[in-house]
Amino acid sequence: MNYKKSIVGSAIAFIVATSCCWLPAVIIALGGASGLLAFANGLEQISGVFIVIGFIALIYGGYLYNKRNSSYTDVEVQLASTVTCPKCGHQQEEPMPTNACQYFYECNNCNEILKPKPGDCCVYCSYGTVACPPIQQSLNCC
Repeated sequence: MNYKKSIVGSAIAFIVATSCCWLPAVIIALGGASGLLAFANGLEQISGVFIVIGFIALIYGGYLYNKRNSSYTDVEVQLASTVTCPKCGHQQEEPMPTNACQYFYECNNCNEILKPKPGDCCVYCSYGTVACPPIQQSLNCC
């Protein structure tokens, strides 16, 4: 999810870069002092730096986003996992969802409700023979 941080960073850089235009109006509207106006005018001299930083962050965020999406298709994902109930030992092969995590699973033998172990994202990562699709692709799970 680093691409989201990069896009947010570029948006912040653009807001700061254009502050020489909107900040004085806000300061005057709020009854600001002339010292704050001088600070806002000083930002105008370096606004080009913020614009360059914003463009670089935006391009980097797009690169990370494309890299994330392309890695999804590079890995062959197994979509079935055999879940073993820790209470009764019953095993059952189950299909795994590709667009959501499964936080709860009911054992077909003893009706125990399984929840992920601490640190795991879903029941397949905790009790299955195969981890969930996002983990198989080295992505953040859900």
